[in-house]
Amino acid sequence: MSAVHDTIVAALDAAELEYVRHGEDVFEVDLPGERKLKTTCRLDVGRHALGVHAFVARRPDENHEAVYRWLLERNFKLFGVAFAVDAVGDIYLDGRLPLHAVTEDEIDRVLGAVLTYADESFNTILELGFASSIRKEWAWREARGESTRNLEAFKHLRPRDDEPTA
Repeated sequence: MSAVHDTIVAALDAAELEYVRHGEDVFEVDLPGERKLKTTCRLDVGRHALGVHAFVARRPDENHEAVYRWLLERNFKLFGVAFAVDAVGDIYLDGRLPLHAVTEDEIDRVLGAVLTYADESFNTILELGFASSIRKEWAWREARGESTRNLEAFKHLRPRDDEPTA
């Protein structure tokens, strides 16, 4: 078991990723992204497998069926992890690796998959599940002269002058 821990530490150090260790068996790693600026990923060393768990987005405010369907369709194309939802509807990436498959290369590959899938999917999840909130945020910021820089990816959701925002 300590060989698995050592392999994880070596992989995280080689990737120059900062991590926090919770006890012997849990590693919490922040993966830097572009669309989703940070994805926190937890690696849990279990008795038979390494669990990989990453929070992607909170429960959508609207359009739940379309969001969850999109995630399920995406699962066909994913490696090492899959989208999942918890009891309240929050969205995660989750996976398992048998302990014998835990190598530095495999840790790098699965963390790369988590980062890629969370980052690539983030704006689509927001657009499908939070469009009304994004429109309200655009209106609120513009009415107050606030920066809309981080909303640029959703410029197509910006309310038109003739559109009510309430």
